[in-house]
Amino acid sequence: MREATKPLTDFVRSVDDGSVLLTVRGRPVAALVSVRDADAESLTLSVNPKFLAILERSRRRHETEGGIAPDETRRRLVFRFTKL
Repeated sequence: MREATKPLTDFVRSVDDGSVLLTVRGRPVAALVSVRDADAESLTLSVNPKFLAILERSRRRHETEGGIAPDETRRRLVFRFTKL
């Protein structure tokens, strides 16, 4: 953080497709990451605690109860929409 004296725009330019990690006493406290191909909704959901909890519950339920494999889901959706 001590070295972060440049304007924010300079750091944003240096991110490009990677990231810039900000630390305090060697410990990470924040990061600037490229969001070049992301949309606002995806970014917001990716850090939303309630949404992340829903995903985790869903993953645990899938592990214990099973579910439909992603390939089978795609096959079913393609079949359904080609019949329309």
